[in-house]
Amino acid sequence: MSRLDSFIRRLTAQRDILNAIGDLVKDTEGPVLEFGLGNGRTYDHLRELFPNRRIIAFDREVRSYSASTPPAADMVTGDIRESGQAFVGIGAALAHADIGTGHDEIDAVTLTWLPQLVAGVLVRDGIAVSGLPLDWPGLEPLSLPPGIKEGRYFLYRRM
Repeated sequence: MSRLDSFIRRLTAQRDILNAIGDLVKDTEGPVLEFGLGNGRTYDHLRELFPNRRIIAFDREVRSYSASTPPAADMVTGDIRESGQAFVGIGAALAHADIGTGHDEIDAVTLTWLPQLVAGVLVRDGIAVSGLPLDWPGLEPLSLPPGIKEGRYFLYRRM
């Protein structure tokens, strides 16, 4: 499969999962956390899906389109591994993390801290959506929506 096709499938899986989880988080109090703002496409989609929720975005620096940039109070800059620690215990209803690089050695380092961080920010029954697998006690893997290949994107519930 070409890299372009792989990219399209990954983004399609991301969108389809986010569209499908509305019922899983609708009765769960708490903000939405977006780890990896990038250019703001997913943040913009989350605003449409959850218009009445606070959405806090994290990234090393702000590089998003101005229309897809959170207000300053909801934009956390710096190393996510470090800046995210201040939000452990916030009780997020949803945490989305799309910070994989596609380089196994770099992603392996991210996986030494990301699962713990995601589990730590979620409220009980909160939902995690990730481009990387989050193997961590307390995160229960959930079935993906129909049509999404296993391993393309990952879905969890905080136990």
